[in-house]
Amino acid sequence: MTDTPPDAMPLRAAIIPVTPLQQNCTLIWCTRTMRAAVVDPGGDLPRIHEAIARAGVTVEKILLTHGHIDHAGEAKPLADALGVPIEGPHEADRFWIARLDEDGRNYGIRGVVFEPDRWLDDGDTVTIGDLTLDVYLTPGHTPGHVIFHHAPSRFAQVGDVLFQGSIGRTDFPLGSHDDLIRSVREKLWPLGDVAFVPGHGPASTFAHERRTNPFVGDAVLGLG
Repeated sequence: MTDTPPDAMPLRAAIIPVTPLQQNCTLIWCTRTMRAAVVDPGGDLPRIHEAIARAGVTVEKILLTHGHIDHAGEAKPLADALGVPIEGPHEADRFWIARLDEDGRNYGIRGVVFEPDRWLDDGDTVTIGDLTLDVYLTPGHTPGHVIFHHAPSRFAQVGDVLFQGSIGRTDFPLGSHDDLIRSVREKLWPLGDVAFVPGHGPASTFAHERRTNPFVGDAVLGLG
């Protein structure tokens, strides 16, 4: 996700669509140490294990953007299988994590309730090998939603805050449209021209979305 040659990229990422909702679980790794994190393992663990083996990396943690079933449903089983900790989301999403089993039954997806090894907050950092990613609290889709940003690579994992041409739903319990718009305007846009992996659908860039997104583009938000 940078302009440098592939062998010089400090960070690489592989998207692994999982669950019937085609959620973008992502394997992110440090190219120097080949240490990795799995972001939002909502399900389909055999597919995730296959991607880990194919990349030839060692997973050292699981990172969660938020507590919805398609993002966090199988975080605990994967953490147990790999013997690694879970970091994230913000504790305001405890409500969602506590109902993973119930939501799993409703959606036909396995959901396992857990307690993260580390709740995350705005201004925290997480490490993957030699990489340090900044954590931003971005409520709206859920109250405890966070994103992960690696400034040197101009890369972000944004969960269900922003999509190519759209934004995350805010009609779930504890959602807030106003909070989501504020999160995009105050937390994402100041990061500059960043390539991002959303929770669903194709990757995009903040610059492209600022120009074209019909919900949070500059013209819509009065930033043009």
